[in-house]
Amino acid sequence: MSSDPWGRVDETGTVYVRTADGEQVVGSWAAGSPEEALAYFERKYEGLVVEIGLLEKRVQTTDLSAKDAQAAIAHLREQVDAHHAVGDLDALRQRLDKLVQTVEARREERKAQRAKQSDEARKAKEDLVAEAEQLAQSDQWRAAGERLRSLVDTWKGLPRLDRKSDDELWHRFSHARSAFSKRRKAHFAQLDAQREEARRIKERLVAEAEALSGSTDWGPTAAQYRDLMAQWKAAGRAQREHEDDLWNRFRGAQDVFFAARSSVFAERDAEQSENLKLKEELAEEAEKLLPIGDLKAARAAFRSINERWEAIGHVPRDARPKVEGRMHAVERAIQEAEEAEWRRTNPEARARAEGLTGQLQAAVDKLKTQIEQARAQGNSSKADKLERELEGRQALLDQALKGLQEFGG
Repeated sequence: MSSDPWGRVDETGTVYVRTADGEQVVGSWAAGSPEEALAYFERKYEGLVVEIGLLEKRVQTTDLSAKDAQAAIAHLREQVDAHHAVGDLDALRQRLDKLVQTVEARREERKAQRAKQSDEARKAKEDLVAEAEQLAQSDQWRAAGERLRSLVDTWKGLPRLDRKSDDELWHRFSHARSAFSKRRKAHFAQLDAQREEARRIKERLVAEAEALSGSTDWGPTAAQYRDLMAQWKAAGRAQREHEDDLWNRFRGAQDVFFAARSSVFAERDAEQSENLKLKEELAEEAEKLLPIGDLKAARAAFRSINERWEAIGHVPRDARPKVEGRMHAVERAIQEAEEAEWRRTNPEARARAEGLTGQLQAAVDKLKTQIEQARAQGNSSKADKLERELEGRQALLDQALKGLQEFGG
């Protein structure tokens, strides 16, 4: 018979282990000495000690789920309760009991952490929805659109809530985006409609101006032209691809009339020379507005200068292109600033800019051909006039190309 503090082997070869509930049969041993029997079952005990130690470490240092941990504990407890080892089995049971408590505490901790994460995700999504609903009312089309796209990316990076809450918040978020897109689309549709209406009005004004260009009823016709000009300004801008061509025709018709009137009123040359001096001063005042900083202030200042300009009257014919060219340069700069501001809020502008560039290039090529034909025919006057028109078209083409560059095209 052999024994140790935790077990013994009786004369029949039966192995016992000592527990708090008394001795329990471990098994029978007939293959060797009692010492070998105890050593064998002590090694089985050490194996259980190692397994429990590994499980304790996994629970403390890994993300082992509570379900898997409990299954592992149950498996080990079953082995301990089977009494097939010699050692302090009660101590192993206590360690397993403590491990159960640890797993439960970890589960509650993770549950609280998940609840906290869920609350944080809910708060974040509620904040996104609130901001999206606010942006839905914005008229800053480009900035608000970009911000809404950024909010979508942020939303995608947040964890999902319970299905009902997540669906409700997403519905509000999606509705806000849709409302903004609908308002933006309506805004640009209205702009397009306004420009189309301006084009129709200006085409009518061009037809009236061209019909008056041959009149010799100087006073009344000049008054009619002033009225047409007022209507022109009140009509607003047409689409960019139409505006310059309509203006050239409108201004060209006036040029024909006022050139004829000037030839009749040659005696007013002195007065026109004084007008030239005044307009040169106004042109200089207008040029001081460049480069454009505050667009609103520059537009208002130029309007004031232009009103005084219009009130002055005509200048000598040969000096007119130069002095008017100075004013037109400032006006174009303001228009370019307006167009740049418009393009920043108009996602359809690129396609229009490309179309305009093509039209202007075709117009420039056509004018060059006409100039060559006029030179070949010896018609220098017509060629010179076409050269001036070419300069204007080329400048517009350069602006259009520059505009395409702003789009990265």
